[in-house]
Amino acid sequence: MSLLHLLMIVSSVALSATAQILLKTGMISSGVKTAIESGKPMSILTVIATTPSILLGFASFGLSVGIWLLVLARTPLSVAYPFVSLGIGITVIAGLTIFGESVTPQGAIGVGLIILGILCVASQG
Repeated sequence: MSLLHLLMIVSSVALSATAQILLKTGMISSGVKTAIESGKPMSILTVIATTPSILLGFASFGLSVGIWLLVLARTPLSVAYPFVSLGIGITVIAGLTIFGESVTPQGAIGVGLIILGILCVASQG
């Protein structure tokens, strides 16, 4: 796998993980929480559709998909797709550091095994 292809894959995965972080940030904001508590579907949709971090999350997803399409045109799927799992590691770390979430030892081992698997796939590609 060329360095350019690897950079494209990592960029797409990083943008996808960033989208998750932005969407989570938006969904736990006070405005969205208040709208959800109101139980009014139109109010919920309006607030969600106008929350900046949610809009940035959607944009990040869109850019991620665009790059991913270029990846799929140039890289075997069996090599590229396992890298999508890197997003799991990124979002777990974000959950810990940004949102104060916790991870069990089993969860940490699982993420470590995912990363190890990605390294195995990368070394063959």
